[in-house]
Amino acid sequence: MAVAIAEAQFHVLAVDDSLPDRKLIERLLKTSSFQVTTVDSGTKALEFLGLHGEDASISVHADHLDVEVNVNLIITDYCMPGMTGYDLLKKIKESSSLRDIPVVIMSSENIPSRINRCLEEGANEFFLKPVRLSDMSKLKPHIMKSRCKEHYHQEEEDDLLSNSDSNTSSNPPNNSNGTNTISNSSNPTNNSSDTTDNSSGDSSSACKRKAAGEDEILPKTSRPRHS
Repeated sequence: MAVAIAEAQFHVLAVDDSLPDRKLIERLLKTSSFQVTTVDSGTKALEFLGLHGEDASISVHADHLDVEVNVNLIITDYCMPGMTGYDLLKKIKESSSLRDIPVVIMSSENIPSRINRCLEEGANEFFLKPVRLSDMSKLKPHIMKSRCKEHYHQEEEDDLLSNSDSNTSSNPPNNSNGTNTISNSSNPTNNSSDTTDNSSGDSSSACKRKAAGEDEILPKTSRPRHS
């Protein structure tokens, strides 16, 4: 499984309002064998990820744009008009379907408070511009960790479903036929008891009849007459 993950071409969504910076990050990512999609705003990034309604006026540049979007990492500029990179980061981490996607923030300003705020919000890396080719090597470990986490959660869900099915098959619901069978099986005991009672009653009656018959059969003894 790990080999299959390593051989896959990872898809990176790059977000930057500056065309030169966007072209630079796209070239660096492609040189590092990443599949790349670029957009020029945080709003378009959310729309591409499916968090907003589709807009025909939106134009994105992607190597292979499939119907089902599968993004493995998002790298975004911090300072952008409208929605900043920090705002985009918060939106992604608030989404139950996107929160596990690694996010990297880029900025030309080295402001510690800004860097710490992004890292505390869930950013995986903070790159200072201009981004270098050596920075690209830091992306794959985050993607690998995220993918392994996804597979682990999937295996947990499969195990839960398997255990649920096993419990259902090993504990079938009770039915009325089984209950009737048990009730009927207990009846013979009562019947045998009734039979015993009847047989004892018949024996007692027979004994009484026999005793009465013997009384009838016994000869009458005459008393001697006294003169």
